[in-house]
Amino acid sequence: MPFNDRAEAGQRLATELRHLNGEDLVVLALPRGGVPVAFEIATTLGAPLDVIVVRKLGVPHHPELAMGAIGEGGARVINDRVTATARVTPEQITRVEENERAELQDRIRALRGERPATSVRGRTAIVVDDGIATGSTAQAACQVARVQGATRVVLAVPVGSPESVERLREDADIDEVTCLEAPPHFSAISQFYRDFSQTSNEEVTSLLDEAARSASRGDPRE
Repeated sequence: MPFNDRAEAGQRLATELRHLNGEDLVVLALPRGGVPVAFEIATTLGAPLDVIVVRKLGVPHHPELAMGAIGEGGARVINDRVTATARVTPEQITRVEENERAELQDRIRALRGERPATSVRGRTAIVVDDGIATGSTAQAACQVARVQGATRVVLAVPVGSPESVERLREDADIDEVTCLEAPPHFSAISQFYRDFSQTSNEEVTSLLDEAARSASRGDPRE
């Protein structure tokens, strides 16, 4: 059944995540479309909300093939099997990472401004997106959350490709995958939303600000 919009999808997803109440949680949204979904989850569970910005590291001369990912705080994941197969040298990895690190910092500033990142160390991280097609970015985000010190990583999405969802459930860095809809004839995330309009940087900033204000008042919405 289609979702009206990302907010409704987040509300329905939050209901499925209530079993996490009582844990030390942080909700990490993949920007930008994951933020409205994650906002509803963070509000319902009374958890802090932040964005998790990652950049995939593409193999030189074959950039669509990911050989790793980077995140904030120097977080870095390298797939040794891919780098060995593609014969990527340490110097090449360094060059790719330097370029992607600059893009990462620019995107973080655009979305979060000067607000410091929320620590995930020792906590349960709920990584949220508005859906997964290939799942590669969600997988990278979960891996980065683990490297940043999350003791438990939960991936939560309203809808996803059955093949991708199954593959992610087998990932050692992901403890739990909650997906409301994994239809056999999946073709695109947008087909499961009546309103799938683009989420702007301004909306992301506004939702992060609202979540921070609610957290400071200690009044999560029921």
